[in-house]
Amino acid sequence: MSSVILKNLVKSYDGEKNVINNINLEIKDKEFVVLVGSSGCGKSTILRLIAGLEDITSGEILIDEKIVNNIHPKDRDIAFVFQSYALYPHMSVYDNIAFGLKMRKYDKKLIKEKVLEVAKALNLDELLERKPKQLSGGQRQRVALGRAIVRNPKVFLMDEPLSNLDANLRVHMRSEIKRLHKKLKTTFIYVTHDQTEALTMGDRIVVLDKGKIQQADTPEVIYNKPANKFVAGFIGQMNFIDIEVNNQCFEINGHRFKTEKAISGSVIIGIRAEKMILGDVSIPVIPEIIEMTGGERIVYFNLNNCKCCAKIPLDYKIGENLELKISIKDMYFFDKESGEVI
Repeated sequence: MSSVILKNLVKSYDGEKNVINNINLEIKDKEFVVLVGSSGCGKSTILRLIAGLEDITSGEILIDEKIVNNIHPKDRDIAFVFQSYALYPHMSVYDNIAFGLKMRKYDKKLIKEKVLEVAKALNLDELLERKPKQLSGGQRQRVALGRAIVRNPKVFLMDEPLSNLDANLRVHMRSEIKRLHKKLKTTFIYVTHDQTEALTMGDRIVVLDKGKIQQADTPEVIYNKPANKFVAGFIGQMNFIDIEVNNQCFEINGHRFKTEKAISGSVIIGIRAEKMILGDVSIPVIPEIIEMTGGERIVYFNLNNCKCCAKIPLDYKIGENLELKISIKDMYFFDKESGEVI
């Protein structure tokens, strides 16, 4: 079992403000969990606490059902892949991958077998004599992964490992890491600020904001049933529109809608950008900006004086006006004060 459990986890650097605020999370054996959120939300801090690189203020961390609060990082049987690769520049690829095994006094023959096996799996077998400075960014990242994999740890911790790579290489490495997870059959905890990485890689996504978990669920649930306005806006492209609801009725650019829910007063509705031309109510708008993004366009405009956008296919005709087609079934309703789903 390689489960990781966080119980009432708190981290404070000054004794006053909590960077991590009473987090409870259970990560199952062999699960691929992605921690996602904006800069400063606490996702990397959680990873460092699990690794033992920082002390917790209060609470418990369990790895393999054993409390590890006071266990040294090297004895937690975890592997950490850093954003910066953290390779030894004076060592060859072979020695970088083998370093952890040498420190644990593995037999030389066994070290060679393990390094060659990992190098072959990561297409590094022809680069073993090179130094890190002779490698591309993607090759360095694979060496960092190899160094982690070769020890066969209980848990892999990855802190934005792809953020330094170019766009095409990030797509390739995403699939490589998922392939590794399936092959190794162990627990992965992956930190990113990139929503695409979160949606495509995670068995489960944990959305964080200001040191608190906003929602933890499968990518499908996070995307289709966000718990609040923050999650809805962070994962995917969501438009937020201010409305006034009277007798369950409201207007968008003069067009009338009626809710099925008993809602009244000032409310925020959300509509995903890709849903803006799939509904049954037509609303003409004037495009302000049109962006070409390969297989589709993103068109920007105003609804109820709120900045909005729509994702539309290339063959969708745009004249002086854009004919939106929206439906109440595609709308999310959020409390204006709390941001929670109504």
